[in-house]
Amino acid sequence: MARPPKSSALISRDRVFAAAAAEFAAKGYAGANVDRIARAAKLNKAMIYYHFNSKAALYREILRDMFGAVRARVGDVAASEASPEDKIRAYVAAIAIEAEARPHFPAIWLREIAEGAAHVDAVTLGYVRDVLGALGGIIAEGVRAGRFHPTHPLLVQGGIIAPLMFFLATGPLRDKIARAGVPGIAGVSREMVVLHIQRLTLAQLEGRIV
Repeated sequence: MARPPKSSALISRDRVFAAAAAEFAAKGYAGANVDRIARAAKLNKAMIYYHFNSKAALYREILRDMFGAVRARVGDVAASEASPEDKIRAYVAAIAIEAEARPHFPAIWLREIAEGAAHVDAVTLGYVRDVLGALGGIIAEGVRAGRFHPTHPLLVQGGIIAPLMFFLATGPLRDKIARAGVPGIAGVSREMVVLHIQRLTLAQLEGRIV
């Protein structure tokens, strides 16, 4: 059965969201300009404020879109019947899938971290808390099974997010490095990076990296 067409309001909201995501990724929160977002979306500024009552609300929606999707996906991973090791692999893959689906997000999140998370609101922090909670549950399950060493989830999460965000945000830099003559850069894929992170994360939890 064919999907019903989107309403014009939903289409315009999607256009605002996409234009704003690109603007925040390029300029950061402080540098982002609502007039430029409106021009990129081919809408007037009033339509932006129809969907989002402020620049801050629009920015928060972009963060919540990512973290809400990650929370749902890793929650399913944590609740599955897989082994702790396979859950860790799936957890890493879940974050990679959602981040890659939002090419704007790595640059936005790296800027936000550099600015001390100044624009992260309580709802978004709740999503982050739940993501870390899912990871903590997987780690605890592995500890009970005698497979993992006790490790704080934040330390594990840092080891996952840092290389993944770096890779996804540095496509232009990698192209420049490749043109400078460093061999093999162009052949490094997202799948290779995910596998590398999965291996390092399991090595950390299993005590093979101290």
